[in-house]
Amino acid sequence: MNSHDRAALEELGWNERFASAFDALGLDDLQPGRLAADYGTKFLVQLAGSAPLARLGSALRETRLVAVGDWLAVHDTPEATEVRAVLRRQSAITREAPGRETAAQVIAANVDLVFIATSADTDFNLRRIERLLTVVYQSGAAPVIVLTKVDLNNPDPFETELETIAAGVPVVAVSGWTGDGVETVRMHLSRGKTAVLVGSSGVGKSTLINRLLGEEVLRTAEVHHSGQGRHTTSHRQLLKVPGGGLVIDTPGLREIQLWAGAEALAEVFLDIEALALRCRFTDCRHETEPDCAVVAALEGGTLEASRLTSYRKLQRELRAIEVKAAVRVKRRLG
Repeated sequence: MNSHDRAALEELGWNERFASAFDALGLDDLQPGRLAADYGTKFLVQLAGSAPLARLGSALRETRLVAVGDWLAVHDTPEATEVRAVLRRQSAITREAPGRETAAQVIAANVDLVFIATSADTDFNLRRIERLLTVVYQSGAAPVIVLTKVDLNNPDPFETELETIAAGVPVVAVSGWTGDGVETVRMHLSRGKTAVLVGSSGVGKSTLINRLLGEEVLRTAEVHHSGQGRHTTSHRQLLKVPGGGLVIDTPGLREIQLWAGAEALAEVFLDIEALALRCRFTDCRHETEPDCAVVAALEGGTLEASRLTSYRKLQRELRAIEVKAAVRVKRRLG
């Protein structure tokens, strides 16, 4: 690979770890590329000097275990482009796949930052943000909360509420209408760094991305009379931001089912975890046990009941996923 091609790939997030994984394949007829858009049966792949539409090779066609942001080993000829292998991911935004079967669904791969978008209006929901923060910490990426539509309401009360659940997490107030705050969002990006936007439909994700790109790349729609924006993104795609960095746009995800990782949940609810360490019993369920520090904080008003309810709900979800996954493994082995 010449220096020009390497520089082009590094702008897409290429690094020594991916280079080593690619070299280990030992196949001279392949070249690295990054999956930039998923169109169902075809995939836009960004190579060092071109961006062809590709199909999955026979080994991948049955599983379709690819996601936007993946680094790929690609066989590219004038006649056809085929994805032959997927390089091991550094991180992944993962959720439980819809349906009865317990399986992981990757919605964005090799992500460094997750912009959690929530608007300063009726969409604002602390419990949803707690869920999204858990998903981010599960992924291995770092969260940044983007408070949109601040031209409609004073952002200060919303930022105060966010501080109660996400202390230490950067919060950027932006207006897609005026452009205020967009440069602050851009400052979180740098050459080769990848971010993904998650949040409900209508919070202004596509508008924000258009601002970052400096042009109307993504289609947006008027807000419905109910106050909810219309869903405008139909597929996930990786976009290069002028000045450095990349951003993955995703369809609106109002609810993301968790996948796994009690450690991530603990990171979101550090306050409750710290209280639990002061309980008399190490297996305290924080219900009727004596000398429970969590219940004491609840009764004393230093812990909100809704936050404890959210913590317990997400705990139950993770336990249910673990049980279903264990049953699935047992069925396969038996």
